[in-house]
Amino acid sequence: MAQKPSLPKGTRDFFSTDVAKRNYIISTISKHFQEFGFQPIETPSFENNSTLLGKYGEEGDRLIFKILNSGDFLRKASPESLANKDSNKMGLEITEKSLRYDLTVPFARFVVQNFNELDFPFKRFQIQPVWRADRPQKGRFREFFQCDADVVGSKSLWQEVEFVQLYDEVFNSLQLNDVTIKINHRKVLSGLAEVIGQKDKLIDFTVALDKLDKIGREGVEKEMLEKGISKEAIDKISPIFSAGDNFEENLNLLSKLLQESEEGKQGIADLEFVFKHIQHLGLQSAKLKLEVTLARGLNYYTGCIFEVAASPKVQLGSIGGGGRYDDLTGIFGLKDMSGVGISFGLDRIYLVLEELDLFPEQVVDQTKVMFINFGEQEALYALKAIQELRKRGIKAELYPDDAKMKKQMNYANKRDVPFVVLAGESEMNENKFTLKDMKKGQQYKFNLLQLIESLN
Repeated sequence: MAQKPSLPKGTRDFFSTDVAKRNYIISTISKHFQEFGFQPIETPSFENNSTLLGKYGEEGDRLIFKILNSGDFLRKASPESLANKDSNKMGLEITEKSLRYDLTVPFARFVVQNFNELDFPFKRFQIQPVWRADRPQKGRFREFFQCDADVVGSKSLWQEVEFVQLYDEVFNSLQLNDVTIKINHRKVLSGLAEVIGQKDKLIDFTVALDKLDKIGREGVEKEMLEKGISKEAIDKISPIFSAGDNFEENLNLLSKLLQESEEGKQGIADLEFVFKHIQHLGLQSAKLKLEVTLARGLNYYTGCIFEVAASPKVQLGSIGGGGRYDDLTGIFGLKDMSGVGISFGLDRIYLVLEELDLFPEQVVDQTKVMFINFGEQEALYALKAIQELRKRGIKAELYPDDAKMKKQMNYANKRDVPFVVLAGESEMNENKFTLKDMKKGQQYKFNLLQLIESLN
């Protein structure tokens, strides 16, 4: 007996209604990307390991799906790694390519390779799948779409201001009216590490801090202690663990903690710039919050960082995030090319809209009318009419088999087709069509022109 097929963990099949809802989100995001001046690009689903590895920190590198070299890949493994069963070393020897972990690093590679063909500042958006070998759970998948917008070639903080506005526009259009856009600054975090004397442990400090929502203060402090950050150092920044929601109060808190850090004060100045101008411009429905413990684990951020939380009614992780990366392209040899970008988490946004029942009723673009099949001559008569309906943008189809009427009608009902057309021998003789409204149960006899007008 054949084994029942299954899906890899963390992946999903999508039915037509799922695809229609996802396309609704994608088209909404894409529309606003273009309104803000972003141009679409696409990059390959896999990249060279030299492009990806080392760009996401130790934790990120572990989550990258590596692709085995084709052919006898073990020939490239060194005798030493084979003898020692050193899977980490061997992994680098038998793989040269990996599935992309995100869209930002491939974008940086794209910019460097195509530098002479681009006009700067270059604004791009990209909506494509990415892959991470993460532990699957609600809202976290191993294959998922990212919807990214980035500007590269400008250090202006007006870009950060516009990204806050872009988040607000998109979520307002999706009727997500209780969204919080969290903002912080990597220089603030670096300044905190500096004032407690732990600058050499900045990565350990930020990675632990970024887990506050997941493991709580006690868990964060425990992880910091395990990484060699002293209890005295942790106590110095303890006020940040109890910071509230007021943006200005949090700025004042950081100003007091970072009096001795020039780098930290620069981060505060950037945050003040964004906050001041967003206050003047206003937001439609989102809230802007200075989250003083927000760190984001990716090593390449150097300035403002963002994370978006959905409504508190939904227990789910972030639905968006991003930040500024002043030296990302420097990794590929292009120095002094500042960039900033944000991402929308399509799959999590989908779950939020579903849970809050925010998808519009008309989002599923289904067949509007189905013609019953009574036989070869009748089917040909029906297809001539269907051809005319389709020319006018009306979604129409013919049931493929001349099955019993009940079976064909049940099929239309199950698919929620609103109208059915009966075109049998009597209709053909009169050059007419019988249109049945499946919801009201009423029937009308029309010629072709009347049929088209009634369905338009």
